Amino acid sequence: MAKQEFLAHIAEDGRRQTVLEHLERTAKLCAAFAATFGAAEQGALSGGSHDIGKYSGGFQRRIMGNGPKLDHATAGAYECAQIQQIFAAFAVSGHHGGLPDGGGKGDHWEEGTFCARMNRARKGKLADYSEWKKELTLPSATLPEYLKNDPLAGMFFTRMLFSCLVDADYTDTEEFMNGRVRSLDGEVSVEQLWKRLEQHISGWFPPKNDLNNRRCAILKQCIAAGEKYAPGLFTLTVPTGGGKTVSSLAFALAQARTKGMRRVVYVIPYTSIIEQTADKFREILGPEAVLEHHSGVPVEIGENGELTSEAERLAWATETWDKPVIVTTAVRFFESLFSNKTSQCRKLHNLAQSVIVFDEAQMLPLSYLRPCVWAIAQLVQHYGASAVLCTATQPALDSLFREFAPDLIMKELCPMEAESWDAFRRVTFRQVGKLTWAALAEEMQAKERVLCVVNTRKAAREVFQHLEGDGNFHLSTRMYPAHRRAVLEEVCWRLKKTHLPCRVVSTSLIEAGVDVNFPAVFREEAGLDSILQAAGRCNREGCDSPEDSIVTIFKGEDKPPKLFETAIGAGQMAMSKYKDIASREAIHAYFHELLDLKGRESQDAQHILPLMEQEFFPFRTISERFHLIDNPTETVYIPIGEGAKLVTRLQNKERSRDLYRQLGQYGVSIYQQDLEALNRAGAIEQLEDGSFLLTDLSLYSKEAGLSIEVDSGKGLFI
Repeated sequence: MAKQEFLAHIAEDGRRQTVLEHLERTAKLCAAFAATFGAAEQGALSGGSHDIGKYSGGFQRRIMGNGPKLDHATAGAYECAQIQQIFAAFAVSGHHGGLPDGGGKGDHWEEGTFCARMNRARKGKLADYSEWKKELTLPSATLPEYLKNDPLAGMFFTRMLFSCLVDADYTDTEEFMNGRVRSLDGEVSVEQLWKRLEQHISGWFPPKNDLNNRRCAILKQCIAAGEKYAPGLFTLTVPTGGGKTVSSLAFALAQARTKGMRRVVYVIPYTSIIEQTADKFREILGPEAVLEHHSGVPVEIGENGELTSEAERLAWATETWDKPVIVTTAVRFFESLFSNKTSQCRKLHNLAQSVIVFDEAQMLPLSYLRPCVWAIAQLVQHYGASAVLCTATQPALDSLFREFAPDLIMKELCPMEAESWDAFRRVTFRQVGKLTWAALAEEMQAKERVLCVVNTRKAAREVFQHLEGDGNFHLSTRMYPAHRRAVLEEVCWRLKKTHLPCRVVSTSLIEAGVDVNFPAVFREEAGLDSILQAAGRCNREGCDSPEDSIVTIFKGEDKPPKLFETAIGAGQMAMSKYKDIASREAIHAYFHELLDLKGRESQDAQHILPLMEQEFFPFRTISERFHLIDNPTETVYIPIGEGAKLVTRLQNKERSRDLYRQLGQYGVSIYQQDLEALNRAGAIEQLEDGSFLLTDLSLYSKEAGLSIEVDSGKGLFI
């Protein structure tokens, strides 16, 4: 009698993969992924047990096309739990549907918690999968010592192990179904990237002037620190204009090259500024080395509607972060670290042995600050990563890091004497009290080149409407990304021409990472970090004297949004106490005051860490609670220019991830009440897939973007 063959997959061309083959290949891959954080045995166990449930007759009938869908993940999880391997058991239980909440021992077997599923197996409610014992035995797996008395660390470890398993399972399945192993052609080594960086900066030496001399000194310090220091926790505190973007990249590549690290991950606060950094890195390192990962990245489509080969590689890298340099947003980075979903967690194991740079670190989200700092500490302590908090306005986080990781020592990569810091001073601050929007516009009108940054979109629009003549520009998130980018390109072009006027009114999106250079800046009263970021757009290259480069701080016509009140209060304290508001002492005092005013409770507004301490591995609940952008928004697509062609494809019922990515460049995110106002006015249309299209194009202007001034003419801006 022939031995029964248990199948895991059947390809379209009829090729068959047995469960044993799939388990052995997945175990090998998973072990290799987990080896980067010292957990190869746990990886082998997870990979080797995850599909044990496919040994059941029920699954075999289903794969042959004549059986219902059934739970096959609980079987492997139960077998791991039976040998006291709880971390592997959780990883296996979630490898299709996502990591579950732990629940309690009394959970009914039909519920979805981990304990309920273990009760389901214990009560014999699973299809008989016992044939697995005839083909394999589960390997033993030791645990890292630090996990034994730290449930929070155990949750983080489980998510990283889960990431290894999901990536290994998906990789083996994809390669079998496609009939080919993923090509590594075109992969770039860290050593090659280092040589490209050296080539890029070679022309900077010897420096041509005093400012460049100081920038080059910072760059050399960062390279030396990268070669000297083992992976750890670092700050890079450099005045605006000190060249921190290239210097931080140089540190990261120097450390990766000399300490055997695998990649560089650059975390940026806003999607609106990510493209500039990614473009800079592509210019230095080559386009094939850099993955730009956020919602607005378009993917190339071939003539037949399929992904091109390059787009296919990009799609893979986006899922796995398997590229040497990743540029992503803080939202995507942190929400992935607290997610329970397979799609978001697949890439996480590639953070091990990575240099992670948090650009504009002062913008770490305050209401999630404690869980974010805890997660960074976990990566540095236990996963061989380096973390660099990179900014001109360093937040006061040293005591918080010590709370979570007492042994971590935060090192400054570029310690700077007060005189050296002062040498970067390029502006003079003046405070003028309250200005109406009309008076503000009048002051701007008197200047040929000026930037004004205000706190709300409503204010930006009102000030802009008071400006007259040529050369006036508006920037806000009411404009779709491709529109903002086009305006910024026009602004940068004008600023390079000596005879063209250029007056810009913007929300804070222009403050961080946008490389513009104005002789004068107006900034509505805000947190001190925001004021100093705006000041970084004034006399950026130091060509004019500080006395002639004025940053004017004013109170706006409207009451500030409630969200800004605490930061404004802390900023007022610092500005009243310190004559030099750009000094490190003033910045340090501001952040201490800000954290004190907000209080410990507000630094974990969703009680993420207490929930992890009090409940048994609440993965699903944490994932549902952890959203850095708390106010839900809807995207309205604007059918203008290239956006019109994309919208037509959507109206013709084309549905693909790549179409939606391209549409992201032509979408404006608005709050629910604004959406309802547009809907009442008949200005939008909702398609079958739930997408919203702007149908009244008179509401979108080429100067200021989307207006919500419908029907009564009353603005509903927030």
